[in-house]
Amino acid sequence: MYDRTWAWIADCWASGGAGTAIEKSKYFQYNGEPIIDLMDQVFSSFFLVYSNRIYAASGGLDTLYALQEPSGAIRSRYDATTGAPIFPKDNPEGLGLPLFAWAEYNLYHKTANKKRVKEVMPTLQRHWSWIEATFKRDNGLYGVPVSATGMENSPRGNGLYLSDFNAAMAMNALYLSALGDILNDKEASFQYKRAYFSLKTRINSLMWNAADGFYYDLDKSEKQVPTKTLGGYWPLLAEIPNEERSERLIAHLKDPALFGTEHPFPTLAADQKGYDKRGMGYRGSVVPPFTYMVIKGLEKYNQYELARDCAIRHLYFVLDSMHQGENKDEDAERGAETAKPTVWEAYQPQNEGKAIWPERPDWPRPQFLAFTGLSTIALMIENIVGLYISLPRKTVDWIIPNLEIMGIENLSLKRNLVTILSNKSGRGWEIHMESEKLYYFTINVLGKKKKTLPIPSGKCSMLIDKI
Repeated sequence: MYDRTWAWIADCWASGGAGTAIEKSKYFQYNGEPIIDLMDQVFSSFFLVYSNRIYAASGGLDTLYALQEPSGAIRSRYDATTGAPIFPKDNPEGLGLPLFAWAEYNLYHKTANKKRVKEVMPTLQRHWSWIEATFKRDNGLYGVPVSATGMENSPRGNGLYLSDFNAAMAMNALYLSALGDILNDKEASFQYKRAYFSLKTRINSLMWNAADGFYYDLDKSEKQVPTKTLGGYWPLLAEIPNEERSERLIAHLKDPALFGTEHPFPTLAADQKGYDKRGMGYRGSVVPPFTYMVIKGLEKYNQYELARDCAIRHLYFVLDSMHQGENKDEDAERGAETAKPTVWEAYQPQNEGKAIWPERPDWPRPQFLAFTGLSTIALMIENIVGLYISLPRKTVDWIIPNLEIMGIENLSLKRNLVTILSNKSGRGWEIHMESEKLYYFTINVLGKKKKTLPIPSGKCSMLIDKI
């Protein structure tokens, strides 16, 4: 799956229309569609950082930044031919999830490019100010349409203050503050940290339901809308719940009657009215970027073993679904060529195969790599193999629940190819490493052994039992 994804990605690049501000930009495109989508560009950056510099992970982000309006607005979708924004009826401002600072923080740790942080910071600050001016209400929360969350037909009732968007905005502030720290800009760091804690307090006091152990949306009267959607897990990624609340929230991810279905995690809890095991858009489908979001949230609370287990289960369903073709009945009619391996934009939570939405036969899209690459590349490296890399810190952490025969070869760390492999020899478990430059390696066998060692350039090996 990993190798196939990289081969498929070669066909996913496009440039903007001639004479537009994005004429020379390179961005992630689906199947020739002349659309630039905010979610696609942001989430694809999380796996393109592992492309050994073949694909610019920041290309899609820079394309969106080039389209920023004087007000600071960056819309969720654009016509790539003209560069004009697309305004859906249910989202008249074209608002998308505010995830740029999170993506830039991740890029910084994978590239160590401080100059880029300095260049993009004004763009991110203007975008923040636009959302503040346009959507922030007197209660300090953001009132937005459901489609701004990326879950267009999610059954949110009369929700106005949505848990996922408000938590994403808190996370935006948290990472803007972190980017300020990178630049040693104390004023920006303090400004956004204060905004983060203010929003965190409001989300905890108004959206948390102690009886259900969940974060709910609020209606215009600030009353909770008691529907459990996967949007209730953005607070985990934004580090909003305390330890006790996080434990209750995480428990729902293990419950097969809620979010712990055979294929984790459905966009709507399995016990909710409107849940459909076929998926039906965001009424139960498993959608890779939201699965990735939950798994990254689990990491924030040191739930590495659960995160890995869920990533493995998710990838097995992706793998099993790859070989089903588009549709078995259609395959018989069209011929065997349709039965080629296929990854999907969304999957069923209780069966193998793509999600089903009869009213939208065009959804989910096949080979929608802007989403599925998160699973087959990013989750594979970060959660199955268990490698966490920071170039500015010169660190590689290997976090695994048990020693297994696994690893990765020729992972690019800014012109430095690193190989880390573990296997069992007559002397016990041994890790073989190769690198062109020095870095600091932390082996963390959960609950058993944790050790940090400087790894010299060249080839070396270490016996786990000796450290």
